[in-house]
Amino acid sequence: MAAKDLFHDAVKRALEKDGWTITDDPLFLRFGGLEMYIDLGAERIFAAERNNEKIAVEVKSFVAPSTATEFSTALGQFLKYQLALEAVEADRRLYLAVPMDTYRDFFTLELPRLLVERYRVHLIVYDPEEEVITQWQM
Repeated sequence: MAAKDLFHDAVKRALEKDGWTITDDPLFLRFGGLEMYIDLGAERIFAAERNNEKIAVEVKSFVAPSTATEFSTALGQFLKYQLALEAVEADRRLYLAVPMDTYRDFFTLELPRLLVERYRVHLIVYDPEEEVITQWQM
């Protein structure tokens, strides 16, 4: 199992503040001959509708020297997890959690923005200091 990302616990607490119940830390999947661990699994129950919404969240801190390299790795991971979830847990939506400063400085650039759009990368933008979610992007 991979090590937790630097801001793993901050995102976990932010999700809880936003009304989510953490169900898996990490979320284990087995698909295509591989074992995978997505950082967090969570759900939110809507009592009025008597159904729930399930998500999986891959947390990234983007603290390495090259944001572009880190993004490439994160995108590859996201696509692998997305395919596995579609096969194993189709009712769970995958999100990539990114810090708000990285979102502002990098994800708004043309190439990252186009890649996020093309590959339908759902984003959770979070503030690691305040431990809150500032934006959901679907």
